[in-house]
Order: sequence, then structure tokens, then C-alpha cells
Amino acid sequence: MSHVGVPRGTVRKRRSLALLTAGVLTIPALAGCSSDSEETSRGVPQDIAPAARDRVADGSTVNWAVDAMPTTLNAFQADADSATTKITGALLPTLFPMDAAGQPKLNPDYLESAKIIEREPKQVVLYKLNQQAVWSDGREIGAPDFVAQWRALSGKDSAFWTARNAGYERIEKIERGADDLQVRVTFAKPYADWRSLFSPLYPKEITGKPDTFNDGARTALKNTAGPFQLKSVSKAKGTVTLTRNPRWWGDKAKLDTLVFRAVAPKDRTKALADGTVHITDVDATTADRIVLALRDGSNGQPLTHGPGADLTPAAALRSWALAHGSDEEQAEIAQAAREKNRKAVVAYGAEQKALRGYAVRKSLEPAYTQLALNGESGPLADDRVRRAVARALDRQELAETVLKPLGLPAKPLGSHLALAGQPGYKDGSGALGDQNTKEAQALLADAGWTQGGAAEKPKDTKAGSEAEKKTDKDEADKKKDAEGKADTEGKEDKEGTEKTEAEEKKADKDAAEDKKKADKDSDKTDKDEEKADRAAVGSDDSAASRAEGLYIVGQDDKPGAAPVQAPDASTATHVLAPSRAAAAQSLALLRQASAVSAVSEDGTTAEAASKATTQDKATAQDKQPGGAAGAYAPLGTAAPAPASVKGPLGKDGKTLTLRFVLPSGPGSQSLRGVGERIAAMLEKIGIGTEITKVPDESYFKDHIASGDYDLALYSWPATAYPATDGRPIYAKPEPATDGSLLVEQNYTRVGTDHIDQLFDQAVAELDEKAARELMKQADARIWAAAGSIPLFQRPQLVAVDKKLANVGAFGFAAPRYQDIGFTDRQAAGSPADRKK
Repeated sequence: MSHVGVPRGTVRKRRSLALLTAGVLTIPALAGCSSDSEETSRGVPQDIAPAARDRVADGSTVNWAVDAMPTTLNAFQADADSATTKITGALLPTLFPMDAAGQPKLNPDYLESAKIIEREPKQVVLYKLNQQAVWSDGREIGAPDFVAQWRALSGKDSAFWTARNAGYERIEKIERGADDLQVRVTFAKPYADWRSLFSPLYPKEITGKPDTFNDGARTALKNTAGPFQLKSVSKAKGTVTLTRNPRWWGDKAKLDTLVFRAVAPKDRTKALADGTVHITDVDATTADRIVLALRDGSNGQPLTHGPGADLTPAAALRSWALAHGSDEEQAEIAQAAREKNRKAVVAYGAEQKALRGYAVRKSLEPAYTQLALNGESGPLADDRVRRAVARALDRQELAETVLKPLGLPAKPLGSHLALAGQPGYKDGSGALGDQNTKEAQALLADAGWTQGGAAEKPKDTKAGSEAEKKTDKDEADKKKDAEGKADTEGKEDKEGTEKTEAEEKKADKDAAEDKKKADKDSDKTDKDEEKADRAAVGSDDSAASRAEGLYIVGQDDKPGAAPVQAPDASTATHVLAPSRAAAAQSLALLRQASAVSAVSEDGTTAEAASKATTQDKATAQDKQPGGAAGAYAPLGTAAPAPASVKGPLGKDGKTLTLRFVLPSGPGSQSLRGVGERIAAMLEKIGIGTEITKVPDESYFKDHIASGDYDLALYSWPATAYPATDGRPIYAKPEPATDGSLLVEQNYTRVGTDHIDQLFDQAVAELDEKAARELMKQADARIWAAAGSIPLFQRPQLVAVDKKLANVGAFGFAAPRYQDIGFTDRQAAGSPADRKK
């Protein structure tokens, strides 16, 4: 969620190699999701081995693993990644970093104060800079730097290749204040998230010219203003090396050198054992090895895990017999296998001994995993089918599968726009309703998906299906017209007829012929009417419902709004460039599963456990619906669901099967396990899934962003600015003039005008409490649209040298790089020292 979207109407230039292109209503609160008091929630605290600065030794070098070398050091470009974020965090000013509660907090190293000093006739923010704040060349930070960055990111000059400009386009002018240390920013339109601007702040030497902004800042930052400065970038070694900034005016950095080293997730266990990294994110498998290493080191017992640990006495005896038998060929093979196993055991034991020097710091990552439902076309274009999928999920079970084995709170996430512990967090899932198998089956029946639908077209009217009721009514009208018994309203006239018997016989004959013709056209009729019904989804309900303050799930567009049409297969779907921390999204997709537990409660792998889901978990008990009246079937209907479902449902000769795309990489096993559990839950209500495993490197670009999926699992990072950062993720897709679909970052292609209007209203609301209430309303509507189903906040597992302080699983908070260091002065040196 920490991507900032592009305001509509803003023109921006795109890099040729990039894969990405270049009114407010009062909404009543949803039933069950009123915007009353804020829900009290506690986030999981950070785990960083805190220590006072006087307990941390001066000097030494720390190696911090990143997934890959940063492609750019310009955080405002589309290919910026998490390595970009980490490195610029130590080099450049961040005016309002997030604190441990996920709120923006003024950074006194750069600001004495920053506040709104005028609201009318226009919003004016006055920044008072720290008097000691200077760039590494000695020039003081001031208004020229703010002006240059505003002009580069405002979108008015297409020569700047930027993927993030939300908020900057609202600025009217920037002026020097009463002195050089004051910056006065006037906004043309109110902007609630003004604290998100100018972070990171680049010097005017970079942002002042397109060439230095577009190309110069990709590989070098000669002028910086953080506790560290950039020393070197080595692609050959895969390292970015930072050293202390001698002009830094704040608390002196404890480390002499901070090295960010590219280490693939699969190589991190070895890197830890070799002592080539001190800090690295790890998956559950590596975390378990570190825990076992600490346990084994304390009890002195032989290893009961690793290579050969599962060898039974009988198998060991057989191996010895073969190695010493008379069959020379078999003996040679057996001896080679035994030698290979012996070496593996020795190497594993050495690694385990080295891993005793590390601790696993754990918290919840400021990001959440969601199930995405692509609503552009296919069965999921029907909001009833999307809601059925959502109502079939046992989100509590999924959260427990991932978080409980790690000892982390296993509670499903209840918001798209805030995480537990952040101000404004409120569980809005009631707008959709709790897990309920019968309700899910009723929704599918209402959408026309039935047991016999795969074999032939359903002929009988299904209770609660407005589309099929409409079909029957139209066929009846045709018959009435043929018999001459219908008036202009299509109502029967049963009394007062003066037809003769001969006339009635003739009418019956005509009606029979008409019925035969109608049967031939029935397929076309059903398809046309289904299309019409889907086009009607999102229209407002009756005036009476609105007067009562009711909200009907799925009826969320303003009256008369035209539905978004999917583009022809021949036209490309263009995605607007990711914005603020595009980094976090693309990288999270490639390695999001690495932090997810691969072990269930009983010790089985997630994939193995998922295969047994249908046997070891009973059908979920029905819960009281949590949504508004009429949320689960059209108002005034009752859609009884079958007692049980055997096999996939069908409609118009097609089975209800969804393509579930998952990454295939070695670090994604547990994510696939979660996907398989979801597939088993959907099978219970008659939805089949076709799991497609694709390479990690193409998962996001070729499938999520391009819309080539029905179901997918991916993550969004947290944000302190949901009105700005959340809008492009949930904005209603718009058709472009060339027939393509502009989806911004809404990869589910599901959105409504009302959601957009709530975001627009919130981003201009300077009253923080009122803005949060608007975001709660928007979140409830996002739940109701059922395009994105939050599952759980992702676990954060970080392996850290036990002697390091003030670093680890930071949770929401930004690192204070100047405080990181060793508490043991003697061990703050070589890898050999660390292994002792």
C-alpha cells in the first residue's frame, strides 16, 4: 500500500524500457460497519535488541543482506526496490519517518517544526529546518532543494522520468520564509498527506536537471545528508558500501562502515555460517535451523536433524552391508553414497555450530498478504461469485497456519488501509460477512452456477436468481403476446376476454410455434441477459433502501454510471507506473513467501498439510451474517443452497473453474501451501481451481500486472498515508481512448466510483479524525466489492549477529542507522572473531 498513485489528469513521461505506461459524494455508513469509535488494536512490538548508545561500541563493519543490487538509487523511479529504500534511508533526509505505531513522526535531525499555518483561502505549510542540517558538500539544506524536487515531481515537465508525484501536483508555489531556514509551501488544493512529501529529499544538484535525475542518480549520489555517505558501488562484488558522514550533525554513527551485500534468499544460510553477512531476512526453514543450533549448543547432544538424521537402524545396517559386501560394483556405489553423506553431515554440523552466533528477531512485517480476485472477465466479473469465494475462506485458519507456529498473534487482518496497531485501524470485513458455506453456495446459485450446469443449460428457475427470473418472465411475455393476452406492460388479462374457441385454438398453435423458436434462441437470450445483469451490478438500489441508510453489497456505483468494459483481447492492458516504494511491491512478490512458515502445528509442511485439509477440517459452522441487508442475494429473494456440493458447479455447459496463479520458486513453498488450502476451501462450495505455477521472475510482470490470472496471492506494504497511497490500488479502472484499460495499481480490476470519491474526499480533509472516518468507509466498500481479501499480516524474521544491537525486525519503524553497532567491542571485528 505504500505506492503513491498518479492523480488523474497528470501527464508523465515514461522510460521506453519500462513495462508501465504512460467530485465528492456523501456516502452513508454501511450497516455493520458504522464509523463510530476507532477499534482498539495493538500491533506486535519490534524486536531489535535495543541498547543505549553508550553500551554500543564505536567502529567495525556490518554486512546487511539485500536480495539484489539496487537498479537505481533514485527512489522516485519505477524500478526502485527495497534495496533502494534501505540505502537512501541511511544517506538522505526523511522528514517524517514512521514510528513503531506506524505513524509519521517529525525527524528532529532535519526539522525543528513543520505545521499547517494557514487553511484559508489556501493551505500553507511552514517548515523550519534544523540549523545544523547541511549536505555533505557543506551547503545548508534549504528552500532551493524543496523547489527543485517539487518541479521534478510535479508532472508538469515530462523530461523527468518519475513514477511518483502524488501530492506534488497540488503544490502551487514554494517560497523562502522569514530566513533561509524556513520553507513556505502553498497548496493549490488541500492535501491531508503533506507529511509524505520531500521524503527522501534529494539535493538540488540531482533534482534540478532531467539528466542528473534520470540517469545520474541511478548509480551515484555525490551529495548526501545522512549519518552515512556513499563510498562505492560494486556490481562485480554485489556490494554498496557506506561510510560515516564526517559532516553529520546528529548522533555519530556507531559503525565505521555499513555494507549492503546482494545475497539471494537461497544462499543466506550459508552466508550466515560463513560470516559474510550479519543481518538478513530469512525464511522459516533457516530460522528453525538457528533455533535448533542454539538448542543443540546448549545441551551438547548429537544432532537429531539434518542429513542422515532420518536414517533408520535397518537402513543403516543395509548400507553397511552393501558397502562391505562381495558385490564390488554395489559396494563401490554404497561406499560413495556413505562418504557423500558423511561429508554432508560434517558440513551441516559445522554450519549449525556457526549459526549459534545468531539470533532470530521476529515481528510482523508492515505488509499484508491478500487473495486477489481478477474481476475483469470470466466468472469473477460477477460480484456474486467473488463474494462466494470470499465467504468460503476460513481466514482464521489461514492466519493460524502461517503465524501460530512462529509464536506470533494469529488474527486475520480486518482492513485494506491500516494494519493492527496503526491509528484508524478498524475491522471492516463485516461489510462482506463472515465465513459461511451456505451463504457462499447461495450466492453461486443466485449467479446461476448449479450442479447440472456443466452438462446442460439450467432450465428451472433457481430461487433467488433475478437473471433467471427475468428469463422466465420474458419467455412468458412472448407466449402472452402470441396469445394476444398481454397488455403493453406485459401483465396478463385473465378476465373479460371475449375470444371464441376457434380463436383460442389458433392462438395456441401460434404460441407453440413461437415457443419452438424461443427454445432455439434460448442460449443467446440467457447470455444476453446475463451480460445485462452484470452491467447492472453497481447501480443504486431503490430510493426506499437509500432512505433507510441501507447499503446493498455490489450496488456501489452512482446512478447511470457506465460499467467498465474489458478491452478486446487484441488490445493491451496498460498499468500506470507504481509510485511510492514500487520497490516494496515488486520485491515482495518475488520473495514474500520466504517469511511464511513452512511448518504447520503438527510439524508437517504447509504443502503436505494442505493436501489433508479436506479430511482433517470439518465444514465451517455457519456464522451470523455480518453484512448489510440484501448483501448475500438480491433484495427480497431467498436462495436456498444445496446441502452438499459434489464436484464443480457449472453454467451454460461450462464448469466453474478458476485459474490460481502461484510462484514456483524454491522460496515460495509455503505460499503455495496457503494457496492449496484456499483451493480446498473453494472445492467445498463447488468451485474448482486450476493451480498454475509460474517462475518467480515473471509472476508479477507477466501475470499480476497484466491480469493473466483469476486468483493470486501477493502483498501490499503498509502506509501512514492511506488516502494517497491506497487510491491507485483500489481506483476504478478506466477505459483509455485506444480501448485499453488504465488500472493504475488496481491489479484486481475491481473498483467503484464511490470508493474513488471517498479517497478524493479524504485526501483533501485536513481534519485527521474526519479523514480516518472516510478511510473506514472506503475500506468497508472495498470489502464489499470483494476484489481483494486481506488474509494476514506477514511475519518478519530477521537473523542478526547476537552481539549487534538496535537492529532486527523493525516492524513499522524506520531504522536509526546511527545507533546500530556491536555491544561487544572485542567481537566487533572479523568473521573469525564472530565464530568464536
